[in-house]
Amino acid sequence: MIRWKRTPTAAVIGLVTLLPSGSMGQTPEPQAHPTVTLPAPLARVLADYEAAWRKKDAAALAALFTEDGFVLSNGVPPVRGRAAIERHYAGRGGPLSLRALAYATEGRIGFIVGGFSRQAGEPDNGKFTLTLRRGDDGSWLIFSDMDNGNQRERATPATPLPPSPAASGPIQSPE
Repeated sequence: MIRWKRTPTAAVIGLVTLLPSGSMGQTPEPQAHPTVTLPAPLARVLADYEAAWRKKDAAALAALFTEDGFVLSNGVPPVRGRAAIERHYAGRGGPLSLRALAYATEGRIGFIVGGFSRQAGEPDNGKFTLTLRRGDDGSWLIFSDMDNGNQRERATPATPLPPSPAASGPIQSPE
């Protein structure tokens, strides 16, 4: 019968051999997905979004959405409706370059999946999905805009729980 000696060093070596190769704690290098060319009506949606964002024009941004549209931003509850979207975007904006990775339309519904950066030609620092609805006039409006960055957020340390009563000894019953 083989007896294994249990030592901290042996346990660490055993665990390390089970880990996948590569550096721990690093995110994999992002794959560069090719940009696709959008049909003119869909390309207009991205161009108008970029222009309004660069100007920090919350009213122009909100006008790109359906009356009942959504903004689904990282770290905040959903925002619904043009007026709320305008308030949400107030004071926001700056350099922005959007590019499409995929799109589709069927009747009055469509979508664009894309990446964004601060300047054209830079690596994407985030990605987005736009769900679109075509209006009666034929123009495409954003029904939902969901985006997030390519960097993982650092987890904040959890607040330690107070010690449990069992940790301080047996519970004493009152007499």
